[in-house]
Amino acid sequence: MIAALQAVGLDVGDKRIGVAAADGLGLTAQGLPTIERRKLEGDLDQVIGVIGDRGAAALVVGLPKNMDGSVGFQGEKVREFVEALLNRMDAVGAAKPEVIYWDERLTTVAAQRTLLAADVSRKKRKGVVDKLAAVLILQGYIDHARSTID
Repeated sequence: MIAALQAVGLDVGDKRIGVAAADGLGLTAQGLPTIERRKLEGDLDQVIGVIGDRGAAALVVGLPKNMDGSVGFQGEKVREFVEALLNRMDAVGAAKPEVIYWDERLTTVAAQRTLLAADVSRKKRKGVVDKLAAVLILQGYIDHARSTID
């Protein structure tokens, strides 16, 4: 398992990509600015920039699954995005991190509930729910990585 402190987490959606990175000690996931989806190539380049800036050895990508554990339409779209990302990294000569798919069932729901409990307005929730979902995905990976080391 890759050291959690070298990890970037993604919550890939149709309109936005939530992004998180591990703190310097690899203990907690910290939200980074959300990427507003425009054109695939530009979206990929932004993600490549984050991976490079963070020196990430691992890319933890939330994989939406159905409640029965199967991968549905949205999960396949995420896999296609990651495949395009890796191809783009090859094309631009960027170092490729290990890709770790993380079961993200209910992370967006959990993020919404957290923001509702904090009484965040609907308008503000829209802007941070993807970031918070990415944080929850990466934090799940960090906690798992730490529990297998201890």
